[in-house]
Amino acid sequence: MLAPLLHVDSSADREASASRQLGTLFADEWRRSGGTVRHRDVSAEPVPPLREAYARLGRRVERKGALSLDDIAALIADDDEQREWDLTRPLVNEVREARAVLLGVPMYNFGVPATLKAWIDRISFPGVFADPATGRKLLADKDFVIVNARGGGYGPGTPRETFEFQESYLRAYLGDKGVERLTFVSQEFTRVGDVPALDGLGDLAAASREAARSRVVELARAIR
Repeated sequence: MLAPLLHVDSSADREASASRQLGTLFADEWRRSGGTVRHRDVSAEPVPPLREAYARLGRRVERKGALSLDDIAALIADDDEQREWDLTRPLVNEVREARAVLLGVPMYNFGVPATLKAWIDRISFPGVFADPATGRKLLADKDFVIVNARGGGYGPGTPRETFEFQESYLRAYLGDKGVERLTFVSQEFTRVGDVPALDGLGDLAAASREAARSRVVELARAIR
Protein backbone atom coordinates (compact mmCIF):
# COMPACT_ATOMS: atom_id res chain seq x y z
CA MET A 1 0.00 0.00 0.00
CA LEU A 2 1.18 3.49 -0.79
CA ALA A 3 2.09 5.66 2.18
CA PRO A 4 -0.25 8.59 2.91
CA LEU A 5 -0.77 11.59 0.71
CA LEU A 6 -1.27 14.86 2.57
CA HIS A 7 -3.71 16.96 0.55
CA VAL A 8 -3.98 20.60 1.64
CA ASP A 9 -6.72 22.75 0.11
CA SER A 10 -6.72 26.53 0.51
CA SER A 11 -9.36 27.93 -1.85
CA ALA A 12 -12.25 29.82 -0.27
CA ASP A 13 -14.49 28.72 -3.14
CA ARG A 14 -15.88 25.29 -2.29
CA GLU A 15 -18.06 24.95 -5.44
CA ALA A 16 -16.20 26.21 -8.51
CA SER A 17 -12.55 26.20 -7.41
CA ALA A 18 -10.19 25.01 -10.14
CA SER A 19 -7.46 24.19 -7.61
CA ARG A 20 -9.91 22.06 -5.61
CA GLN A 21 -11.02 20.23 -8.75
CA LEU A 22 -7.45 19.46 -9.77
CA GLY A 23 -6.53 18.40 -6.26
CA THR A 24 -9.54 16.10 -6.02
CA LEU A 25 -8.60 14.53 -9.36
CA PHE A 26 -5.09 13.80 -8.07
CA ALA A 27 -6.31 12.47 -4.71
CA ASP A 28 -8.92 10.20 -6.33
CA GLU A 29 -6.30 8.72 -8.63
CA TRP A 30 -3.97 8.21 -5.64
CA ARG A 31 -6.71 6.25 -3.84
CA ARG A 32 -7.38 4.14 -6.92
CA SER A 33 -3.73 3.14 -6.84
CA GLY A 34 -4.15 1.88 -3.27
CA GLY A 35 -2.94 4.93 -1.38
CA THR A 36 -4.52 6.73 1.54
CA VAL A 37 -5.22 10.44 1.71
CA ARG A 38 -5.18 12.84 4.66
CA HIS A 39 -7.15 15.92 3.63
CA ARG A 40 -6.72 19.26 5.39
CA ASP A 41 -8.84 22.21 4.33
CA VAL A 42 -7.19 25.34 5.71
CA SER A 43 -9.98 27.52 4.36
CA ALA A 44 -12.79 25.62 6.10
CA GLU A 45 -10.68 25.10 9.24
CA PRO A 46 -8.17 27.97 9.36
CA VAL A 47 -4.85 27.49 11.10
CA PRO A 48 -4.54 30.08 13.90
CA PRO A 49 -1.97 32.83 13.23
CA LEU A 50 1.24 32.78 15.22
CA ARG A 51 1.29 34.38 18.64
CA GLU A 52 4.17 35.78 20.67
CA ALA A 53 4.70 32.54 22.57
CA TYR A 54 5.43 30.71 19.29
CA ALA A 55 8.28 33.13 18.56
CA ARG A 56 9.54 32.91 22.14
CA LEU A 57 9.72 29.13 22.09
CA GLY A 58 11.21 29.19 18.60
CA ARG A 59 14.08 31.44 19.68
CA ARG A 60 14.82 29.17 22.64
CA VAL A 61 14.94 26.14 20.37
CA GLU A 62 17.21 27.84 17.84
CA ARG A 63 19.75 28.59 20.56
CA LYS A 64 19.93 24.86 21.34
CA GLY A 65 20.49 23.77 17.76
CA ALA A 66 18.74 20.86 16.04
CA LEU A 67 16.35 19.08 18.42
CA SER A 68 13.82 16.26 18.25
CA LEU A 69 10.14 17.12 18.58
CA ASP A 70 10.14 15.64 22.09
CA ASP A 71 13.16 17.73 23.05
CA ILE A 72 11.38 20.83 21.78
CA ALA A 73 8.37 19.97 23.93
CA ALA A 74 10.65 19.66 26.96
CA LEU A 75 11.69 23.31 26.54
CA ILE A 76 8.14 24.66 26.86
CA ALA A 77 8.05 27.21 29.68
CA ASP A 78 4.39 28.15 30.14
CA ASP A 79 0.80 27.56 29.09
CA ASP A 80 0.97 29.98 26.17
CA GLU A 81 3.95 28.17 24.70
CA GLN A 82 2.21 24.84 25.26
CA ARG A 83 -0.82 26.11 23.35
CA GLU A 84 1.31 27.19 20.41
CA TRP A 85 3.16 23.88 20.32
CA ASP A 86 -0.08 21.92 20.57
CA LEU A 87 -1.33 23.79 17.49
CA THR A 88 1.95 23.27 15.65
CA ARG A 89 3.12 19.73 16.30
CA PRO A 90 0.16 17.89 14.71
CA LEU A 91 0.57 19.88 11.48
CA VAL A 92 4.30 19.20 11.42
CA ASN A 93 3.66 15.49 11.99
CA GLU A 94 1.24 15.35 9.07
CA VAL A 95 3.94 16.63 6.74
CA ARG A 96 6.67 14.42 8.19
CA GLU A 97 4.53 11.28 7.98
CA ALA A 98 3.31 11.85 4.41
CA ARG A 99 4.82 10.07 1.43
CA ALA A 100 3.80 13.01 -0.75
CA VAL A 101 2.25 16.43 -0.23
CA LEU A 102 -0.34 17.95 -2.56
CA LEU A 103 -1.11 21.66 -2.22
CA GLY A 104 -4.17 23.20 -3.90
CA VAL A 105 -3.34 26.87 -4.37
CA PRO A 106 -5.48 29.55 -6.02
CA MET A 107 -3.85 32.87 -6.85
CA TYR A 108 -5.21 35.62 -4.62
CA ASN A 109 -3.96 39.14 -5.33
CA PHE A 110 -0.95 37.73 -7.21
CA GLY A 111 0.12 35.47 -4.30
CA VAL A 112 -1.07 32.59 -2.13
CA PRO A 113 -4.15 32.72 0.13
CA ALA A 114 -3.65 33.98 3.68
CA THR A 115 -5.05 30.68 4.93
CA LEU A 116 -2.24 28.75 3.24
CA LYS A 117 0.34 31.25 4.47
CA ALA A 118 -0.88 30.71 8.06
CA TRP A 119 -0.34 26.95 7.62
CA ILE A 120 3.10 27.55 6.14
CA ASP A 121 4.08 29.89 8.97
CA ARG A 122 3.03 27.38 11.61
CA ILE A 123 4.80 24.33 10.15
CA SER A 124 7.97 26.40 9.73
CA PHE A 125 8.96 26.04 13.38
CA PRO A 126 12.77 26.02 13.69
CA GLY A 127 14.41 22.69 12.92
CA VAL A 128 11.34 20.47 12.65
CA PHE A 129 12.21 19.28 9.15
CA ALA A 130 15.82 18.39 9.90
CA ASP A 131 17.24 15.23 11.47
CA PRO A 132 18.72 16.36 14.81
CA ALA A 133 21.46 13.71 14.63
CA THR A 134 22.67 14.30 11.08
CA GLY A 135 21.14 17.59 9.92
CA ARG A 136 19.62 15.78 6.93
CA LYS A 137 16.61 17.62 5.51
CA LEU A 138 13.60 15.38 6.06
CA LEU A 139 11.61 16.72 3.12
CA ALA A 140 14.21 15.72 0.54
CA ASP A 141 12.68 12.27 0.02
CA LYS A 142 9.07 13.45 -0.39
CA ASP A 143 7.28 14.47 -3.55
CA PHE A 144 5.51 17.83 -3.46
CA VAL A 145 2.89 18.58 -6.11
CA ILE A 146 1.45 22.09 -6.30
CA VAL A 147 -1.73 22.60 -8.29
CA ASN A 148 -2.06 26.31 -9.04
CA ALA A 149 -5.14 28.08 -10.37
CA ARG A 150 -4.92 31.55 -11.90
CA GLY A 151 -7.66 33.76 -13.23
CA GLY A 152 -5.52 35.07 -16.10
CA GLY A 153 -2.21 34.28 -17.75
CA TYR A 154 1.04 34.76 -15.82
CA GLY A 155 3.50 32.55 -17.68
CA PRO A 156 6.90 33.58 -19.06
CA GLY A 157 6.61 36.23 -21.75
CA THR A 158 3.09 37.33 -20.83
CA PRO A 159 2.33 40.96 -19.90
CA ARG A 160 1.65 39.89 -16.30
CA GLU A 161 4.69 37.69 -15.80
CA THR A 162 6.11 40.09 -13.20
CA PHE A 163 2.86 39.97 -11.21
CA GLU A 164 3.35 36.28 -10.38
CA PHE A 165 4.16 35.75 -6.68
CA GLN A 166 2.39 32.41 -6.29
CA GLU A 167 4.61 29.74 -7.84
CA SER A 168 7.77 31.79 -7.35
CA TYR A 169 7.09 32.13 -3.62
CA LEU A 170 6.32 28.44 -3.11
CA ARG A 171 9.33 27.38 -5.17
CA ALA A 172 11.63 29.52 -3.03
CA TYR A 173 10.04 28.48 0.27
CA LEU A 174 9.95 24.74 -0.39
CA GLY A 175 13.43 24.73 -1.89
CA ASP A 176 14.76 26.41 1.22
CA LYS A 177 13.11 23.69 3.34
CA GLY A 178 14.99 21.01 1.43
CA VAL A 179 12.30 19.86 -1.00
CA GLU A 180 14.04 18.35 -4.03
CA ARG A 181 11.14 16.67 -5.84
CA LEU A 182 8.82 19.56 -6.59
CA THR A 183 6.28 19.74 -9.44
CA PHE A 184 3.91 22.57 -10.36
CA VAL A 185 0.76 22.15 -12.42
CA SER A 186 -0.98 25.40 -13.33
CA GLN A 187 -4.44 25.96 -14.76
CA GLU A 188 -4.74 29.48 -16.14
CA PHE A 189 -7.52 31.73 -17.44
CA THR A 190 -9.98 30.30 -14.90
CA ARG A 191 -11.93 33.58 -14.83
CA VAL A 192 -12.82 33.50 -18.51
CA GLY A 193 -16.56 34.07 -18.64
CA ASP A 194 -16.48 36.17 -15.47
CA VAL A 195 -14.05 38.97 -16.35
CA PRO A 196 -14.82 40.96 -19.53
CA ALA A 197 -11.13 41.66 -20.14
CA LEU A 198 -10.66 37.93 -20.75
CA ASP A 199 -13.39 37.64 -23.38
CA GLY A 200 -12.23 35.71 -26.42
CA LEU A 201 -9.75 33.56 -24.50
CA GLY A 202 -12.04 30.58 -24.07
CA ASP A 203 -9.87 28.32 -26.23
CA LEU A 204 -6.80 29.11 -24.10
CA ALA A 205 -8.79 28.44 -20.93
CA ALA A 206 -10.05 25.09 -22.19
CA ALA A 207 -6.58 24.00 -23.35
CA SER A 208 -5.03 24.97 -20.02
CA ARG A 209 -7.72 23.07 -18.11
CA GLU A 210 -7.33 19.88 -20.11
CA ALA A 211 -3.53 19.99 -19.95
CA ALA A 212 -3.61 20.47 -16.17
CA ARG A 213 -6.11 17.64 -15.66
CA SER A 214 -4.06 15.25 -17.76
CA ARG A 215 -0.88 16.18 -15.93
CA VAL A 216 -2.25 15.64 -12.42
CA VAL A 217 -3.55 12.17 -13.34
CA GLU A 218 -0.17 11.33 -14.85
CA LEU A 219 1.65 12.50 -11.70
CA ALA A 220 -0.66 10.63 -9.33
CA ARG A 221 0.06 7.42 -11.20
CA ALA A 222 3.81 8.03 -11.42
CA ILE A 223 4.60 8.87 -7.80
CA ARG A 224 5.23 5.84 -5.61
